[in-house]
Amino acid sequence: MEASTQLIQPVVALVMWSAVMWVWMYATRIPAIFAMKLEMDSDAPSGVQMSLLPPKVRWKADNYNHLMEQPTVFYAIVLSLVFLGANSELSIYAAWTYVGLRVVHSLLQALVNKIELRFAIFFLSNVPLAVLTFNAAVAAFS
Repeated sequence: MEASTQLIQPVVALVMWSAVMWVWMYATRIPAIFAMKLEMDSDAPSGVQMSLLPPKVRWKADNYNHLMEQPTVFYAIVLSLVFLGANSELSIYAAWTYVGLRVVHSLLQALVNKIELRFAIFFLSNVPLAVLTFNAAVAAFS
């Protein structure tokens, strides 16, 4: 398999995982809204109504939002590596490690939400992201 394809696979996997979290978020949020008989109010400040939902419901939405934040840097840097032709084995392993850690982070947040554990996984996920960024910088500025 071509190295550029191998480097794109973790990107696709993380997008697919984000879709799983999106479905999980709505599969828990919509029933909770109906169970609470929560009426949507377009005049309510952003987030106020959703803050009324039970924490175990909100955790999924919080994680989905997190998957729309830092992973955007991951997408940009991996696509940069592919564009630059810098598809090293190290980058492929780093990309898959990042995805694995983000999935673990999601599951921790969605199921138990232990902040200390989540932070540790989030912190660790920055290591492969830094490796990817370094590799892209070397390729781009060499």
